[in-house]
Amino acid sequence: MSDLLLKYDSLAANPLKSREDMISALERLLDPLPPYYSRGGARLEVGKSGASYPAAIAGMEGFSRVLWGLVPLMAGGGSSHLWDIVLDGIRHGTDPAHEEYWGEVADYDQRLVEMAVFGFALALIPERIWEPLSPVERDNLYNWLNQINAHPCYDCNWLFFNVLVNVGFRRAGLDDDAEQLENNLKRIDAFYLEDGWYSDGIEGHCDYYVPFAFHYYGLLYSRIMSEEDPERSRKFQKRAQALAADFVAWFAPDGSALPYGRSLTYRFSQSAFWGAMAYAGVDSPLPAGVLKGLVLRHLRWWFRKPIFDNGGILTIGYAYPNLAMAENYNSPGSPYWALKAFLPLALPEDDPFWAAEELPLPEMPALIAQKPAHLVLARDEASGHVVAFNSGHRGTNEHTHTSAKYEKFAYSTAFGFSVPRAEWGLSQGAFDSMLALSERGDNLYRVRRRNMATSIQDNVLHAVWKPWADVEVRTWIVAGLPWHIRIHRIETARPLDAAEGGFALGVEGELLKETGPDMAIAANGYGISGVRGLLGYEAAELVWPNANTNVLRPRTVIPALRASLQPGVRWLAAAVAGDPAPADSLAALPAERLNVTIGKRDIAIVTCRGDEMFIAMD
Repeated sequence: MSDLLLKYDSLAANPLKSREDMISALERLLDPLPPYYSRGGARLEVGKSGASYPAAIAGMEGFSRVLWGLVPLMAGGGSSHLWDIVLDGIRHGTDPAHEEYWGEVADYDQRLVEMAVFGFALALIPERIWEPLSPVERDNLYNWLNQINAHPCYDCNWLFFNVLVNVGFRRAGLDDDAEQLENNLKRIDAFYLEDGWYSDGIEGHCDYYVPFAFHYYGLLYSRIMSEEDPERSRKFQKRAQALAADFVAWFAPDGSALPYGRSLTYRFSQSAFWGAMAYAGVDSPLPAGVLKGLVLRHLRWWFRKPIFDNGGILTIGYAYPNLAMAENYNSPGSPYWALKAFLPLALPEDDPFWAAEELPLPEMPALIAQKPAHLVLARDEASGHVVAFNSGHRGTNEHTHTSAKYEKFAYSTAFGFSVPRAEWGLSQGAFDSMLALSERGDNLYRVRRRNMATSIQDNVLHAVWKPWADVEVRTWIVAGLPWHIRIHRIETARPLDAAEGGFALGVEGELLKETGPDMAIAANGYGISGVRGLLGYEAAELVWPNANTNVLRPRTVIPALRASLQPGVRWLAAAVAGDPAPADSLAALPAERLNVTIGKRDIAIVTCRGDEMFIAMD
């Protein structure tokens, strides 16, 4: 076995209990990188897959993203064998006369994103990144970074990249653009909703960009600028305090977090918010030991997953290498934004974060409504399962697989979610946790992409959406675990085929399965997934999606219900279940009674695996 593979295996064996353990983990992540730096050190080229920007920019991205781990390490008094390469890379990448010059940037350029970490470094470790440079090299670095003040960033979390660069200039005693800094900070306020939540731009989504972008950068600002801008620093900290109460519910006891939204290839950056809370010294509603546990359990969970290639390089994907679910902006070096999780290394050994005893998650309700994020979180303490039920969004965007990443009915820590592989039929579409509709016999399915209206009342989520101009779907979801209920009122001017997908169950080893006229269920060591038709469905089946469609497991099976709809109004109702406890029997799902009033219709449903199931609609 090669030394690199031994180091990769050591990540899974790392107990991740102490600051030294976390330093060791970072070192193991960085050890494989030196051979992938360009001759001048200005690019890190760890793969050959493409992105929406040229390969030279992708190499610059890889170079910059490693700094999100190195800068906290250095700020905390550490060192790295990569630092000499980094300094050479900065010298050459910012030198217009050098062949590896990072170039003149354009409006909305990817390099504007990558500049942020240099501002972070100038603020935290000027003695390591600025002072070693000659006067000419300093001018080159400043001039290259200062391009960010001449080019607009996208009107979303990108505005913080300009903020960080200008804050870095200010802390290093360089000329900054004070007016643009202030304007961007004010504009960021326009994205704030309530309860700690931002939208990623006006009417944008609420996803991981809220904690690992808006709050992460805001908390960096609050520590760096606490004396110069105390009022805004306190505001950022209060907003983070508010988010913490909601965001903790996105994590399961085993350290996993909800797979939901875009940019999931940044993986353990999902926990970066908790480290930023500790770094900024926020008076957290959660004890230091809980913050510590959230970060360390999360890293332990990830390091047990096959997320590296055979040389120890982070891959594009989620729980395994998977280009199918990637964004158009994911280059081979993109995943190293995961190193944001290592911000606690900037804290000394005696900081309360490191001195505290690691604590488990706090007790939380079984159901938690998070209305700004359009979600109801359900938790099953016995199995550790967390599911986010989703009312949907009024807006949409052009990012890859937007419907799959933002508009499914449920997102699960145990079953993940799936993205389509292609456009033909249910197997290529992989429509878990969705209602998929096709014109009769066409076999090309449409799903929810945007909503005309959404609401959340207690544990009932409601949405109105139109897959065609002459088809309106009104959907109600009654959130719960292990069972939940989905009800649809479909008014259509055209004949349709409908398919309702349950949770995607990973398939390896023996699989227990059963289908009937109104029921489909599958079970194995990954748990049990099932659907039961309550009203309007005509058949049940197991759908075998194309490989590599699910973010957690490369091979899955999806229990599904089918119906044919004539023009007019049709009601469909289904009970859907998922339980990650290993199942050696198809009778492993307990019964549960749910009652809900929808408009003037009272619906009483008993859901179970046996014969005691009925639906009454008056």
